[in-house]
Amino acid sequence: MVGLVIVSHSENLAKSVVELTSMMAADAKIAPAGGLEDGGFGTSFERIQNAIEEVYSDDGVIVLMDLGSAVMTTEMVIEMMEDRKIAMADCPLVEGTVVASVDAVGGMGFEEIMADLEKVRDMRKL
Repeated sequence: MVGLVIVSHSENLAKSVVELTSMMAADAKIAPAGGLEDGGFGTSFERIQNAIEEVYSDDGVIVLMDLGSAVMTTEMVIEMMEDRKIAMADCPLVEGTVVASVDAVGGMGFEEIMADLEKVRDMRKL
């Protein structure tokens, strides 16, 4: 099953997105990577790396980020893991995580989930 990592500047936000998603896709392989080790706001290379390791399999890992340095830090982590199947999704954090986790639990593959997340990027709410 494709794994998911949620990267946010806020530890609480990352954990909350995982909590919300688990209500709809309880068996999803998903890990939060939010905040800094001291509890402050920011993004942590080590937390992102550890979260990817936690959910990694040959099926791959998709990383969803909130903004700014979450994107840059995730790019640095992925560069260090270039031999792995890991991609960043360019879509809204919450909506994308829900779609990706339901897709993953439903047995969709890495490329299929990434294609679904491209649709989420442009999805209108109203």
